[in-house]
Order: sequence, then structure tokens, then C-alpha cells
Amino acid sequence: MDGLPLVRAGQAVGLLGGSFDPAHPGHVHITLEALKRFRLDQLWWLISPGNPLKAHGPAPLDRRMAAAREVMQHPRVFISDFEARIGTKYTARTLRILTGRHPQVRFVWLMGADNLAGFHLWQNWRWIMENVPVGVLARPGERLAARMSPAAKRYRRYRLRGRESALLARSEAPAWCFVNLPLNALSSTRIRQGGGWRG
Repeated sequence: MDGLPLVRAGQAVGLLGGSFDPAHPGHVHITLEALKRFRLDQLWWLISPGNPLKAHGPAPLDRRMAAAREVMQHPRVFISDFEARIGTKYTARTLRILTGRHPQVRFVWLMGADNLAGFHLWQNWRWIMENVPVGVLARPGERLAARMSPAAKRYRRYRLRGRESALLARSEAPAWCFVNLPLNALSSTRIRQGGGWRG
């Protein structure tokens, strides 16, 4: 068992990866918007064992999974520890395995605009852009940095306009779309600092 739901050939599946430390209403907000804007059949939260770009590890995985399942309840959204099961922390390897196992599924990698700003620091980030469509969901304070990022500049000509977001999952990579959302400024860091993470 790989901890993933059943998926049919031709379906569009959004992938939202991260530590979810902890999962919060901001994650729910961008998930529901992504389902609608990108016309996704399913959306999977990939709860990471850890973030290679962060010095300190997150809370234990079982706690983060439980919290995610409590906050995100939707019939087309699935919470998964797939990366822990396959033994990777790197998005590119995760995507290689998923696309290899499900070649007829249309995966879309989802990220916040803050992630796009530093996307060029990710391992094999060009491979990601050139093999899986990417949906970028704008959050507070990071729009300009994201739009001026090395990844955005390098792949500028492959960008779909926000009003074309429904086409992203049916587009061949490289393809990406930057969508401005009604913003929810809640952050995981603020929740932890404010005592929102319970033991």
C-alpha cells in the first residue's frame, strides 16, 4: 500500500506538498480554490517527512497527519504520507515516482507564491517545471518576489493567464499558472508561535 487513493486514467490530480506543521485554515482555503480554479478531480496533500530547506525538523508525522485530517475534510481531498512511505523528501523524486506509476493521470504540482520565489533552490526544479504543470496560488506579501523569481523569468513564455487556469491540468508541461486568490493570511508559523499547535 502506498497510502494513495484510487485514481482513474485521464483524471486531473493536484498535489500540494509540505510539512503542514500544522495544517490550518489557510491550507484549506488554497485547496478549495485550487480544486475550483484548476478544475481538478482530486487533490492530494503530501505530508512531507521534513523540508530539506529548513534547518529544524517538523513535529512528528503522525501528529501532523492527524491534524491535517481534522482540518481538511472534503470528498475529493486526500491526506497522504506517500513521501515517508517511499523514503524521499524531494519533490522531483516524488513526482518521478508518481508519474511513473500513473502515466495516464494529469498531475498538477501546487504551491504558494512564496514557494515560487525560492523555487530555483529546489533540487531538480527545472525538471519539475518541464515535466508537470505547476499551479501557483498567490498569498499575502509574496506576489512581486514570485513574479520576479528566476523560475518565473525562465519559464515566462509558458505561463497561462489567471483566466486560463481551467486549462492548466490539460496542458503539456512546461506550463504554469499564477492565480490571485481572495487571501487568507493565516500562516503555520503564526499558529505555532501563538500556541495553536497542541501536543
